[in-house]
Amino acid sequence: MPKLKTHKGIKKRVKVSKKGKVKRMKGGAGHLMSSKSAKRRRQLRKGVLVAVGMEKKYRLALTT
Repeated sequence: MPKLKTHKGIKKRVKVSKKGKVKRMKGGAGHLMSSKSAKRRRQLRKGVLVAVGMEKKYRLALTT
């Protein structure tokens, strides 16, 4: 069976932390920021962990 290839789209969008958790950035921070409140813009800057149910799927896509 051939080796699995890394999914390049996911590789660019997520990072694996030192403890092995998968981190991503929140969506909706690309444009139209003037209509969003300062609190909302501040919260969009922070990264979040990928949902537990999706973590296995992301890991499989990141295998090299």
